[in-house]
Amino acid sequence: MDNRSEVREFLTSRRAKITPEQAGLPVAGQRRVPGLRRGEVAALAGMSVEYYAKLERGSLAGVSAGVLDALARALQMDDAERAHLLRLAHEADGSNAVLRRRRPKQPTARPSLQWMLDTITTAPAIIGNNRSDLLAANHLGRAMYCDLYTDPSRPPNFARFTFLDSAARRFFPDWDLAADMTVANLRTAAGKDPHDKGLHELVGELSTRSDDFRRRWGAHNVRTHGTGIKHFHHHVVGALTLAYESMDLRAEPDLSMTIYTAEPGSPSEDALRLLASWAATHEHTDQLRGTNDSNAEHA
Repeated sequence: MDNRSEVREFLTSRRAKITPEQAGLPVAGQRRVPGLRRGEVAALAGMSVEYYAKLERGSLAGVSAGVLDALARALQMDDAERAHLLRLAHEADGSNAVLRRRRPKQPTARPSLQWMLDTITTAPAIIGNNRSDLLAANHLGRAMYCDLYTDPSRPPNFARFTFLDSAARRFFPDWDLAADMTVANLRTAAGKDPHDKGLHELVGELSTRSDDFRRRWGAHNVRTHGTGIKHFHHHVVGALTLAYESMDLRAEPDLSMTIYTAEPGSPSEDALRLLASWAATHEHTDQLRGTNDSNAEHA
């Protein structure tokens, strides 16, 4: 991805999100564009209009941390947006390349990671990468996300599922929120590694096939996927309201593990128990079917 274009579109989109009222500025006359004017951002950041215009054109190479911090404050960026701006600046001056580990991104998780997941027996647990691929899951994780396992030739992908599979509209009761979060996660990943070929291909595919994705991608929103509450509607157990915690894996910085838990004593905790029972039965049925198929082949 072109760094100057990314910087320009990111800063422009942040400026457009802030009203003069939010910035504490007086409103005078009719405004032709949404959000703040360049001069207003420059004044809030304590810099000249000419210098801010240069930054917004994509020239972040060599910009000091103090200037970036002033810009982030003026545009009221949250932590995820500040981190994204910093990564764009590092990419502009080449220092981001030093931070990236140049090694092939594996399409699967190490066996030991699967063993670790399998020790978690009462909560759905999954491992994914920055491209939204679902690389590994424990038995409850596979059961919860069973709708994603439709193509055995490649790992399930949350972004493809969200935008290209009609089942996602049922699985995510608030589909718009899930779609916003999915795209913001991919935007964040693009800032971390703008040269990820697989991510480029995924974004190109989704941009071509989904108007909903293309519109959200153009918004340049980013987020930190760390903790929160998610709502699901599973086709077997119904409504699930689950807290999630995501943790980066130190040995595999492109991978993260997410564990979902229900509030003790809640209907969702009962639903997870039902899901575990269904998963065990379903897995046992598949094993029996596999054994019978094998016996038939050798008969």
